This record gives sequence, structure tokens and C-alpha cells, in this order.
Amino acid sequence: MGLRTALNRRFPVFDKLEPATLDAGLKTGIRESVATHAQSALTTGVFVVGLALQLGANNATIGLLAAIPFLSQLMQLPSIFIIERVRNRRGISVISMIVSRSFLFAIAATPLIPDDVLARQVLVVSLILYGTTGSVCSCAWSSWMRDLVPEDRMGWYYARRMFYGIGLALGIGLLASGFIDLWQAWLPDFGRHVYTVVFLAGGVMGFVDTWLIARMPEASMARPAKPSPLLKLLWQPFRDINFRRLLMFLVSWNFAINLAAPFFTVYMLTLLNMPMSLVIIMTLVSQGANVASVRVWGQMTDRFSNKAVLGVCAPLFIFAILGWTFTTFPDPHRFTFVLVVTLHVLMGISTAGVTLATSNIALKLSPRGAATSYLAANSIGNSLAAGTAPILGGLFADFFASQELSWILQWRSGDAEVVIRTLSFRFWDFFFFLAFLLGLYSIHRLSLVREVGEVQERVVIRELLSLTRRSFRNLSSVAGLRVASYFPFAVLREARSASVSPQEQETEAARAGENGSPPVVSGPAGPADTGP
Repeated sequence: MGLRTALNRRFPVFDKLEPATLDAGLKTGIRESVATHAQSALTTGVFVVGLALQLGANNATIGLLAAIPFLSQLMQLPSIFIIERVRNRRGISVISMIVSRSFLFAIAATPLIPDDVLARQVLVVSLILYGTTGSVCSCAWSSWMRDLVPEDRMGWYYARRMFYGIGLALGIGLLASGFIDLWQAWLPDFGRHVYTVVFLAGGVMGFVDTWLIARMPEASMARPAKPSPLLKLLWQPFRDINFRRLLMFLVSWNFAINLAAPFFTVYMLTLLNMPMSLVIIMTLVSQGANVASVRVWGQMTDRFSNKAVLGVCAPLFIFAILGWTFTTFPDPHRFTFVLVVTLHVLMGISTAGVTLATSNIALKLSPRGAATSYLAANSIGNSLAAGTAPILGGLFADFFASQELSWILQWRSGDAEVVIRTLSFRFWDFFFFLAFLLGLYSIHRLSLVREVGEVQERVVIRELLSLTRRSFRNLSSVAGLRVASYFPFAVLREARSASVSPQEQETEAARAGENGSPPVVSGPAGPADTGP
């Protein structure tokens, strides 16, 4: 109770927010979105990989770095109990953000450490602590925003947050990548030190974000009645045969694509020798194609079915992965750049459809009133698969580095000789081909799923649709991969009270309505972005 009392004294919670206080808080939230997008653009995705390569990271380390964002999501589960006990989400968010953002300064210091081994260790540990403590904030933030933003203003509010945040993130990403290229061209002997500047700027923006968060008001939490055990809630989906089949498809799919996709950035920076600014442009191409195609795939799922969309998008994505093997043949060639651009467009388009359709089919196969626990179990399985794949890929990468497979057609006629190289697999090409084979297996698993049932949970559907637009937040070489496994675990707090009687639920809903609280938790920062 000591911590709870101290937080309530420093960050007071209001039973009812005055209109002026609420409006001021929402305006601050829009400014906060700008800061958090700027911080994330400078400290995630391509820039982390670039820093790790400058520190001499091996493939196992790169794989571990790719796994951290997925595995850190699981930290949201114990965060539910912290939120229930302390019941001051603003205080929890501010404290966890201060701790999380502090590790950005540790990351910024790694290029200054003369011992590369120690520098890499500091980088990995700092990113793990940054991700896990940030997940605590994400869980508290989602529940807090659920009670703060009026339901009739959610669409407008989160659209504004996304518009300003994404616009700044894109500009900062391009400027930072150009700055890195110029620095390394002018100061090649101090090339790694440019990341100190980039991550210091990201850390400063992170604390600006924290300061803005602390200025936003918080409405009091409604107390759930007769909560069900959390583990019992999460185990329920595994007793459903059809949903287990869906989980087998999703787990195998996430394992397959994350075996190869996290290494695309490494591939472009090292084997293709692309400058950082060009890699960032490729990520924007992928993300632009992702966002542009969401509406089309949404119409297709409504007109046909989620399995039909997956039947188109999943093969398109895995054949795009196989296409990476032809970007070197065996070395970069005149069509390499065009092929890389084409592959990014195809992966962006197909990822949008896969993310949307898998989210929808998971919701559709969830029994009425139990969608939260089913989607949470789905996210846990996907996060474990997506987090395990790059670790295993990195561990086995060194073995494939010394392997080569070629298939050459040779024609001789007199003194003339024609040699045609039809196949050339080296190093990462083996991963791309293995991911292609595993992707084919996952599509087979999809054929065993029966798409039946319907769950009318409009707020959750809106949340899942908007998740596909969050890919701009993280400058990843393939848009939407992290989003595909994301789930706002804070909704489990409300789902634990699902065992109460309908009369009690109506009473609780009426009480929540009087307090201005919408009945369902939105994502970590609402439907349009992932919050701090």
C-alpha cells in the first residue's frame, strides 16, 4: 500500500474528469504521440541492426536482437497483476518509462566502449531491459487510455495521433539515415560513433515523451467483480480442436517468416552493400505498400473469406522470400536493385493481407464472449514462435556461411562454350529457401482449419484492423511482422470478470458508462498506434 499511496499522492486519480481537464489531456496526448514516434524511429529496427554490425555482432547476436521485441511482449502478463494491485496506471507508466528510456543512454554508450565483446553484451542486456520494462508501460497505458478517451471521439483522436506521429517518424528516419551515411563517409575512422548521437537523440525524445505522459490526467479504474484465474482463462482456447489447428498454422507461419525476415536488413547492409539511407527507403516502400493495400484486403475478407485472402497472400509472401535468393546470382547484378524494390512491395502488400486475415480468422473462431482469452493465447504462441525463429537462425547461420550450392548448365559446340548459372545458394540464401519450405508447410496446416462461427465484437475488430497500420512505428525491413503477433494483454484484466452474471455485468456496464468509460480496452495506445 505504501507504493500505491505514494503514487496517488504524486499522480492523483480522479473519479470524474472535468471537460476542460479531459480536453487538455487529449491535446497533450497528441503531442506525446509525436515524441514517442520520434523516439521509436531513432532507436528501433534498422538502426539497432546497424549499430550491432558496427560493434562486430555475429549472426547469433543479430538473431537475439530480432527476437527481443517479440519475447518482451510476454512481460505484459505479469503486468496485469501489478496494475490490479497498484491501480495507478499513470504512475506505473511514468516509472516504467523512466526505467525503460534510461537504457537508451546505455545503448548510446556502447560505441564508446573499446572492448567490442563488452559493448555487444551491454547492447543486448540494455535492449532486453528496455523491451521488458517498456512492456509494463504498454500494458498500463492501454488500460489508462481506454478510460480516458471518450468512445465517440476515439476515431478522430487516434487518427490525429497517427497522422502527426507517423509524419514526423518518417522524416526523422530519413534524416537520421542520411546523417549516418554522411558521418561514415566523412569520418570513416569514427563510423560507429554516429550511433551514439542517434541513440542519445532517441533517449532525449524518450524523456520528453515521459514528461508529457506525466501531464496527462487519469480516470479511476472500475473494479472487476469475481475475477477468474488468469491461467484458466488462457488455457481455455487449447481445448478447442479447430482453434488448435489455427494455432498450429499461425505458429508455424510466424516461425517460418521470422527465420529469414529479420536478416533482410543484415543482407542489404552487408552482402548488397546498400547505404543506410537506401535501406530506410526500402522499409518505407514496404510500409507504404502495406498501408495502401489494407483497405483492399479488408474488402476481400468481407466479400469472400479470411482463408481465401490467406490463400493468396501467404504464398505471395513466401515466394517473395524465395525471390531474395535471386538478388545475388551469385553476386549483385544489374537487376538487383529493381528486384529488391519489387520484393519489398510484394512483401508489404502480402503482409497486410496476412496480418488482417489471421487476426480476423482468430477472432471469428473465438466463441462469443471469449475472444479476449483466445486472442491472447494466439498472441502468446505467435510471440514465442517469432522470438524463437531468429535466435535459431542466428545460431545456425555460421554453418551456412561456409556452404554453397550451385546448379550450372553448360553447352559446348566445337570451340564455343555457353555456361548458364541457373541456381546459386550461399549463406542467407539457405535461410530464405528453408523459410520458403516451412511456409509451404504452414499453408498445409491452414487447409485443415475450418472457418466457422462469428463473434460480434466490433471494438476488437476495429483494434485488429488498425494494428496493420502500426508498421510505420518501427522502421523494419518488412512492414507489419511485429504487429502480426501483437496483442494488448491489458484486455485480459477485463476478461477475468467474464464469469459474473449478466445482471451484474449490466450493472457494472451502467456504472462504467456514468464514469465515461467505454466497455472494451483499446490497444496499447489506442487503435492507431502503440503508445509509449
